[in-house]
Amino acid sequence: MELIILPATPSHPLVAHGTANSRLVRALRGDRPEITPVWFMRQAGRSLPEYRALRQTGTMLDACLDPAMASEITLQPVRRHGVDAAVFFSDIIVPLHLVGVEVEIAAGRGPVFARPVRTAADIARLVQTDPALVEERGEAVADAVARTTAMLAEEGERRGEAIPLIGFAGAPFTLAAYLVEGGPSKDHLAARSLIHSDPAAWADLTAWLAEVTGRFLALQVRSGASAAQLFDSWAGALAPADYRRAVLPASAAALEPVRALDVEVPLIHFGVGTGELLADMASLQIDALGVDYRVPLDAAAARIGRDLTLQGNLDPALLFAPAEVREAAAHAVLDAGTAARAHVFNLGHGVPMDTDPAVLTALVQTVHDWRPAAGRRDLA
Repeated sequence: MELIILPATPSHPLVAHGTANSRLVRALRGDRPEITPVWFMRQAGRSLPEYRALRQTGTMLDACLDPAMASEITLQPVRRHGVDAAVFFSDIIVPLHLVGVEVEIAAGRGPVFARPVRTAADIARLVQTDPALVEERGEAVADAVARTTAMLAEEGERRGEAIPLIGFAGAPFTLAAYLVEGGPSKDHLAARSLIHSDPAAWADLTAWLAEVTGRFLALQVRSGASAAQLFDSWAGALAPADYRRAVLPASAAALEPVRALDVEVPLIHFGVGTGELLADMASLQIDALGVDYRVPLDAAAARIGRDLTLQGNLDPALLFAPAEVREAAAHAVLDAGTAARAHVFNLGHGVPMDTDPAVLTALVQTVHDWRPAAGRRDLA
């Protein structure tokens, strides 16, 4: 397949650091490099001893908004594991914090909001907040991304290949679920109820969240990210008809601030438990679809009805299995990935915090050593 390099400003890493020709960006755009690119969701963070040593004091939000710390944490798994991309160290609730929403990331629990948003009046007050505050107060984020891409350029020179940065943001439904519930929930019942009890208020909330999180994603891309992923961690809680009606339009709107930039980066969308929603998710203007571990990649390719790159999807539980079991499972994922136009290897969810880092390093090598069997889609 011929590689098409999409436009970018000369100073952006896609051009300045050559990340447009990196394995990851090539695969996301539909090329199939000889070596399958691999990165891991949550690769930067709790599973690494060097991360825990660095994070001795301060809150998670403090770390996210400390450019020196955030950039160093982002680089740690790149140096240790040899992955093909860095993913920006941040959190999906950072843009809400930037616009003034009172939130903390509670250890062992996740985002907790001081004032849940549960009524039409709550939502009406919230959406009066200007989403542009994300950029006005996002200097630390922009600085961290710029530092990170400079460090990746140096690491890429040492390694002899460009290493891109992936930016990310939370999709409107997942953010709304946290806001309405006041924190993590097993069934997101309050958010699902609001969809039906007050669809107009729900639409106002998710439209506002789409602009807030979209600006956060665009800020990362403008500052140097070479790809971007929109996470919808809780979309799998929804029935397909509810997803299409109450979620999909806001997810599409969240991608618009990135598409309005003068740099074109490939976009990934990922959700957990979304096997019944894959075709709907694929209808967005995206380049790649992340698939969780519940659906084999060849089955996902058949469901989506579009020629997209697929990303995934080893079950994180296999990181604790014997090496021969894990390697066989990784090969099965790689084989299934040949059903798509291109494949980016990843887990089917994030790296568990008690993962042995040596296992991830070995898994990267397994992926890089693999080659497709005869009869599969031809390599470029």
